Amino acid sequence: MSDLPRKAVTRTAKLAALPLGFAGRATWGLGKRIGGKSAELVAREVQQRTADQLFKTLGELKGGAMKLGQALSVFESALPEEVAGPYRAALTKLQEAAPPLPARTVHGVLAERIGEDWREYFLEFEDTPAAAASIGQVHRAVWHDGREVAVKVQYPGAGEALLSDLAQLSRFARLLGPLVPGVDVKPLIKELRDRVSEELDYELEAQAQREHGAEFAGDPDVVIPQVVHQSDQVLVTEWIDGIPLSEIIAEGTAEQRDRAGQLLARFLFSGPARTGLLHADPHPGNFRLLPPAADDAEHAEEEDGPVDSWRLGVLDFGTVDRLPGGLPRTIGDSLRLTLEGDAAGVYGLLRAEGFVKESIDLDPDEVLDYLLPIIEPTQVEEFAFGRGWIREQAARIADPRSPAHQLGRQLNLPPSYVLIHRVTLSTIGVLCQLGATVRLRDELEAWLPGFLAEDLEAEETEYAEGESEPEPEGETVEA
Repeated sequence: MSDLPRKAVTRTAKLAALPLGFAGRATWGLGKRIGGKSAELVAREVQQRTADQLFKTLGELKGGAMKLGQALSVFESALPEEVAGPYRAALTKLQEAAPPLPARTVHGVLAERIGEDWREYFLEFEDTPAAAASIGQVHRAVWHDGREVAVKVQYPGAGEALLSDLAQLSRFARLLGPLVPGVDVKPLIKELRDRVSEELDYELEAQAQREHGAEFAGDPDVVIPQVVHQSDQVLVTEWIDGIPLSEIIAEGTAEQRDRAGQLLARFLFSGPARTGLLHADPHPGNFRLLPPAADDAEHAEEEDGPVDSWRLGVLDFGTVDRLPGGLPRTIGDSLRLTLEGDAAGVYGLLRAEGFVKESIDLDPDEVLDYLLPIIEPTQVEEFAFGRGWIREQAARIADPRSPAHQLGRQLNLPPSYVLIHRVTLSTIGVLCQLGATVRLRDELEAWLPGFLAEDLEAEETEYAEGESEPEPEGETVEA
C-alpha cells in the first residue's frame, strides 16, 4: 500500500463513486419492485448492498473516510438485524484495524521525527503493526529501559487526506442517512472536520493522556498507559494487554459485557469531573478489559480474579472535549427534573441553554418523549442495553411520520454541546453492542452535577448562609 494520501485523484474517485453506486442501487431496487418484490424487502436489500460498499471503501482509504467509518460503526446496533448481520464483521473491523503502511515508510517517519539513530531508543521493534486506524498505526516495541511500549506513528499526509475525504463525504452526507437511522451524518462530518487539527497534534494528545494518567494513577477500575516519549507524528506510551471491547462484543460472557459496560460509563462520566476533560472517541477499539493488578492482594491467589474486579484500559486521547467545570450543570438539572416529572422545567432549561430557539414553540411533553433514549436508562436502578431497544428508538426518531422526527428537526444543538452529544450517543451505541446491564444511575449520581436533589438543596443552603452572613466588602461609612 502506498503512503497517505494516495494520489488525490484516486481517493476522490473512490469517494465520488459512492453516490453513483447509491443511485445505481436505487434504480436496481425500482426494477425489483416492478418485478414483484415488496417495497420493504427491496429497501433492505438496497440498504445492505449500500452498506457493504460504503464500509469497504471507508476502510480501504483510512484518513477521513476511515474516521467516519469508525464514528458510524458504533451505531451499528441500531440497524435491523437482517441488514446489520451480514456486514457486522466488516464494520466492526474498522474499530481495530486497517491496511498497514509498509515498514520502510514507518522507518522513514521514525528517522525523521526521532532521529536517524531511532533504533537506539528500542531494544525491540515489531515492523508489523499491532493496530492500524484512521490517521496512524501502532507498533509493539520494547523501550531502551525494558518497558513494553506502543509506538503510534502518524501516516504521512494524514492531515491532507482527512480534510479532503471529509470535504468530499460532506457533499453527499444526506445519502448516508438511511444507513444509520436517527443519526444526522452531516453535522457529524462537520464536527470531525473541526477536530482535525487536534487529532493530528500528538503533543496535545500526550498532554491529555498525562493529565488522565496522573488523575487515575492507582485507580482500581481504570488504567491509563503512561506517556513515554512524544515528538511530532510519533507518540510512545506504555503497552497494555487485555481483551479489546470489540472481542467482548463478539464473544464475551455476560459478566464481561456487564463489567465492561459499567466501567465504560464510569470512566466517561467521571473523567470530566476528575480531569476537566471528556474522552471524545468512545469506539470499542479504544478500550480493553484487563484483569486485576498483580499486586491486588484481595485477588492475588485467584487466576485473573473475578470479572467484577477487572479494570478498563483506555487508549487514544487524540480527541477530547475540554470541560474545566465538568459536564454542564444543565444536563444534570434536566435529568433530575425529568425524573420528577417536571416537563415544563426541563423545557425551560433547554430553551435557556439554546436547545430551543426563541422563535419556536414546542410541546414540553413531546420534548421529553424525543429524549427517551437518554432518559429511560436513568429511570431504573439498572438498565439492560440491547440492540432491540436501540433499534426501536432509532426507528421511532427516523420515521418521517412520527412526532419525534418532526420535533427533532426543530431542536437546535448549541456548539458547546456538539461533542458531548456525540459521545453520549456513541456510548449508548457501544453499550447496546455489548448488550450490557449497567447501573447508569449510580454513575450519574456520583459524577453528574445537579442530578441529585441533594445537590440543589446544598447549594440553596450555601446560598442562604451566604446571604445571612455576607462577606465584608471594602470600607463601611458610619452615618
